Amino acid sequence: MSTPNNLFQAQNTSVSTININQVHSTSRSSSSSIREDSLATSFSQISINTVDLDTHREGAPGIIESEAAEAALDAYANSLPSDAYIVNAEVDRTSPSEDNSTHSTPPSTPSASTSHVISPNLTPSSYIQEVVSKSSTIPVINPVVASSAEPQKPFKHRPTRSTGPSMFEKVRSKTRPSFLPPKPRAEDDKHMADWQHMMKLSRAAAEKRRKALQDRRIAREKAIEDSLHVWEKEIVPDWRIVDRNHELRKLWWRGIPTKLRPILWERVVGNDLALSKDHYKSCLARAKRALASGVFPQKALDLIEEDVSTTLPALHIFHRETGPLYADLKDMLYAWVVARSDEGLGYTLGAARIAAMVLINMPNQQGFIVMRNLLERHLLRSFFGGERSKEDVEAYYRIFDTLLADCMPKIYFNFKQHQVSPAAYLPDWLIPLFLDHLPFEACARIWDVVLLEGDSFLYRASLGILGVLEPRLFFPEKKELLELLRGENKAAIEVAKREGRPLDGGKYEIYGVDEETLWGCIDSMNDWWKESTWTRLIQRELPDL
Repeated sequence: MSTPNNLFQAQNTSVSTININQVHSTSRSSSSSIREDSLATSFSQISINTVDLDTHREGAPGIIESEAAEAALDAYANSLPSDAYIVNAEVDRTSPSEDNSTHSTPPSTPSASTSHVISPNLTPSSYIQEVVSKSSTIPVINPVVASSAEPQKPFKHRPTRSTGPSMFEKVRSKTRPSFLPPKPRAEDDKHMADWQHMMKLSRAAAEKRRKALQDRRIAREKAIEDSLHVWEKEIVPDWRIVDRNHELRKLWWRGIPTKLRPILWERVVGNDLALSKDHYKSCLARAKRALASGVFPQKALDLIEEDVSTTLPALHIFHRETGPLYADLKDMLYAWVVARSDEGLGYTLGAARIAAMVLINMPNQQGFIVMRNLLERHLLRSFFGGERSKEDVEAYYRIFDTLLADCMPKIYFNFKQHQVSPAAYLPDWLIPLFLDHLPFEACARIWDVVLLEGDSFLYRASLGILGVLEPRLFFPEKKELLELLRGENKAAIEVAKREGRPLDGGKYEIYGVDEETLWGCIDSMNDWWKESTWTRLIQRELPDL
């Protein structure tokens, strides 16, 4: 067997770790502390990366790869006196970089670990110096005297995590051009104080604006309550009087009193389909039989479940487990699918929003007839009609593009530059009748006017939304623009979270779109909006209508 000196002299050695453990013997325990003091100041962990170049050249197994050699070393160690030391060498069989210039690099193999014994005649410090003299690179690690009771684990530094600068400090003075010298600290502090003052004023202005809008809303709601007797006396008996009386029409546009919505919505929508009062019961009975027999379309069931789960989450009345109207909503949708199946039509995502708004204002049976007749209006029927009405939907896109170009040319050209067509956002607004994107009260007021004015007001409300969003619509990239139109702008969401605003309402609430702001924009269209323009465009794009 080779001594440790010969073993390391036979190899081209790069040292990084050596573990020196003292071998203790019960028969000679008195001599176990011979070199304790010297070990306390010696390196006890140095890694040895060795390559037997001659072995690689000859293709023979290396000394350290032999299990028999290790066993022999262990036996030799047991026979040594107690003050002998064992060197644990971490072996890396890759060739050092300095040897690559003269020798071909052998294939890399996994590193192995073996033990080499130092004779008691050779002190640990002198042995380490001898090994180090053959090494090209030695990372130094604090010396630790290892115990022979347990194998020593490789030494690892405890990871330290610096807190570093705060997010606020990271952006401080970052807008200064790189070719200018850094700001003096005093000037930097002054500018930061000015910025904080401006932000404080901005927050105060925003709060003042929100309070003013809230006051306007409260005043409008009070005016509606005060005008209840006018509704009951003049409008309820014959709602068509609003076509002849301009003041009553303006009163309608301010919103129908909540208690009068069921009766007025039913009268304004009408019953052009001539549905009987028992129509809902018969359709629901057919749906129940189909569900019991397992012939109800599974695709429709999945879409209904998905649609209901995301319907008006802020109200909590359609929640699967706790919502009081959850079962009623699903029953109405089952009946609606059965009624549409007679025409060969399936379920359309967004129908749950329509049914939910109807259910909030009237009973199932009455609401089902209102829903069916409302969705028979040509624009909504086209968007709910699937592939068979694709051409009509494209015609409605062209109409909207024309109105957008005439009324809001800056937004129109911005959309054209980014190749954003009405198909990217208009269906998301019209199919659920804005219930996904606007506050609930704003939607209820829009419904009041849509039922009175017809399809044209859907486009007027859509243009009003773009008018409110206009300052935010000019993005350099199409992706950001589409995210904003979907109500998923990350910056706005983070601001809403920071301010503690709820995120389960209308998607555009994070942009500050509320009832008063939207209706202010819609009212501002009175100067240029003409029903004759809408009629002309319908005749041009949909001549068969």
